[in-house]
Amino acid sequence: MEFTINRDILLKSLGHAYGVIEKKTALPILSNILIEAKASKIKITATDLDIIYSEEISIEKIEKEGATTTSASILYDILRKLETNAPVSIILENQNKLKLTSNNSKFNLLCISPDNFPLSEEDISQKTFEVSSLQVLKLLNKTKISISNDETRHYLNGIYLHKTKIENKTFLSGVATDSHRLSSSSLEIDENTDFDSIILPKKTIYQLISLLEQDTKVVRISNNKSKIKFEMNSGVLISKVIDGRFPDYSKVVPTNNEITLQLKLSEFKNSIERVTTVSSDRKEGLKMIISKDSLQLTVNSPNSGEGIETLSAKFNAPDMTISFNSRYLIDLASQIENELILINLKDSGSPVLIKDLSDKNSFHVVMPMKIWVILKK
Repeated sequence: MEFTINRDILLKSLGHAYGVIEKKTALPILSNILIEAKASKIKITATDLDIIYSEEISIEKIEKEGATTTSASILYDILRKLETNAPVSIILENQNKLKLTSNNSKFNLLCISPDNFPLSEEDISQKTFEVSSLQVLKLLNKTKISISNDETRHYLNGIYLHKTKIENKTFLSGVATDSHRLSSSSLEIDENTDFDSIILPKKTIYQLISLLEQDTKVVRISNNKSKIKFEMNSGVLISKVIDGRFPDYSKVVPTNNEITLQLKLSEFKNSIERVTTVSSDRKEGLKMIISKDSLQLTVNSPNSGEGIETLSAKFNAPDMTISFNSRYLIDLASQIENELILINLKDSGSPVLIKDLSDKNSFHVVMPMKIWVILKK
């Protein structure tokens, strides 16, 4: 194998794949990146056995076709430190040695035969459908905040992707919950779209977000019951899905919360940030004392003091007091697009529904503190 490539182009592609690589693994080959040179294209592939990411780079000329694997972290670090736009020559001198030269720099990297690189079957028989990259990115960002970290209930450690029907329209919906809060976002798709409901793992979600942030075109999606495939302009990501059944989340989505609290989003978020300053670990609850024209936010920490702030608000019910985990409210507020935030309540002991007036296809549910509802299978 022998070819010359622009440092920036190779670094960009390697950066896309680098997030898949496991930094600590019992299998040395999983720390390596697979490089294949064939038919005027360089193909970069990374895997951790659960996710496979591959990307092709077109170049003018390949001196000699071939393939090898070498340490992803070392190669990535070298490329980062080389001069911008510098030409990089890569030559596989033998099965165990890869020579890299660029201007006055020269490196000899150890290799492992590509025959040992694990590539699982990519047979995903479902028909592919296309959606906007920006829409998928928005769906993932709005729901990822509620993903659970509880490893004992692994089926909550991801986003539940499934088809839904609302007012005779078909949607691809994403839902995540950690039992204390729930986030849902949907994007419209063709009613004939072929899609099996799956739970997308957390690592795949963050890798996909990183890729979609750099891709403003369309993403082609296909899946079966065990894998899902995303084809983007930059490359292809194939991931195993979480084996488990997501709970019936509709049971905890409020349907009769007729009391409304409306606030300016920026004021609400900034006030929470200020009053929670007195709580070093942010574990103290945020008490909300709500009246017709105002909202008082209070945090009381036995170890460090008290924070109080009052905001203007619109409230259509008698005075109410309710408490929340402040971090949950900040996370949810960060995903609201409108300048106003609308909170729908029932009483001080029931879940609240938070809506985005600029996005009717997304919503969040938050449980008040001390009455957290545990979602069960």
